[in-house]
Amino acid sequence: MKKFTKIVATVSDRRCDIPFLMQLFENGLNVVRMNSAHLDLTGFRRIVNNTRAVSPAIGILMDTKGPEIRTTTNLDDRTIVINTGDKIDFIGNPAGFTTPTIIYLSYRHIAKDIAPGMHLLIDDGELDFVIDSIDGDVIHATALNEGSLGSRKSVNIPGAKINLPALTDRDRVNIQHAIDLEIDFIAHSFVRRADDVKEIQQILDEHHSPIKIISKIENQEGIDNIDEIIDASYGIMVARGDLGIEIPAERIPAIQSMIIKKCIMAHKPVIVATQMLHSMINNPRPTRAEVSDIANAVNQHTDALMLSGETAYGKYPLEAISTMSRIAREAEKVVDSGNVETHAIEHDRTSFLARQAVASCNVLGTRAILTDSYTGRTARYISSYRATIPTVAICYREPVIRLLALSYGVLPLYQPTEASSREYLLKGLMQLLDSGRLTPDDIIAYLGGSFGEGHGTSFLEINRVSDVMLNYNCYCLPNLEDVVQPMRHD
Repeated sequence: MKKFTKIVATVSDRRCDIPFLMQLFENGLNVVRMNSAHLDLTGFRRIVNNTRAVSPAIGILMDTKGPEIRTTTNLDDRTIVINTGDKIDFIGNPAGFTTPTIIYLSYRHIAKDIAPGMHLLIDDGELDFVIDSIDGDVIHATALNEGSLGSRKSVNIPGAKINLPALTDRDRVNIQHAIDLEIDFIAHSFVRRADDVKEIQQILDEHHSPIKIISKIENQEGIDNIDEIIDASYGIMVARGDLGIEIPAERIPAIQSMIIKKCIMAHKPVIVATQMLHSMINNPRPTRAEVSDIANAVNQHTDALMLSGETAYGKYPLEAISTMSRIAREAEKVVDSGNVETHAIEHDRTSFLARQAVASCNVLGTRAILTDSYTGRTARYISSYRATIPTVAICYREPVIRLLALSYGVLPLYQPTEASSREYLLKGLMQLLDSGRLTPDDIIAYLGGSFGEGHGTSFLEINRVSDVMLNYNCYCLPNLEDVVQPMRHD
């Protein structure tokens, strides 16, 4: 395990062959991201099949579009030149063709959700229009800068609460694809409130799908409701692209830090995304600012970092992911030892034992924390305390190793054989010894459960590896050793 911070990399169906994915994996890839805005079922299937062929440990995440607004197609698909001071009308009509004097938008009722004085930011903020007045369905605005407008560009309206449905028809189709392809995560765009998350969860529940939802925070409404969104989600993505347009850019660092802290406190994985190595789309080396940006996110204890265009279509995808891995690994060397002291004390047995397991690193010199895992919950709790030693999760089910691909410092190992917790621990130790991750003289902390599935983690044991291995025949964990089925404690 060369780094503790996980990496999500966006992959295109045009560049997802097995050798390429293998190179990404060898250079630090943990989760593949598929952007549904640019893929159909054939593309999804190709990426999923090739990813699974590389390794069953790689998680797969699909983005939804969410409640976004775009300009329509330009008349004759020509680029439109905008000059400062131009008077432009905006109309909500998905069927209209945009012209130099009228820009049509994909949201029909947009005039009802905005007010004079607000700004319409087009194409990731490249074009800025201030709203002068609204006459029925027609929005009169003035261009504040010059530029060019292509077809179907993004629209952001800072401060507006847009009453679009959480899911588009295309989202519903793609969610069904995700269920059929048995991917691991859905990252929902523009999440504004917990109900947006619950709408997707209802679909997943109806199909008995175990897919986990990552909520993308991209506007002020999402920030305002962050606590309820975290509570409803498996994890959070700080999607800094649209977020940096919706709110003043200077607020992003503090908001990023706040969201990371809240996710850690809730024991939920958090991803920092967008333009982390944007210059490496066209250049073989990053800027100093990008290096500092990645190191800062690691210092803030993010679980994962994300690459977008850098690996999807950039000229230097392998260099980008290897650069991100090196920066993360270097930054981790000086990161403070976890959040044990800053975490609030919880009246939760799993949280308490996870906290003590991480504390044992500084007090007793433990070199690894091990836990057998049915759902990944205990491993995620350990991860949230940000230990400086690896957490090894011995998983009974293969999908769990992919869920833990987003959790900081967790090395998930799949042990498919039905056995007791004692046998799982022994096999896990043998694998770690064979790989050189542990030596017989190392001290380990082991978290387990005594009462079977659904009863939670109930004990913490600390031993030297050699003592466990040499005394295996008489070594007993404090659980029901006569039960043949694995002790599914979390």
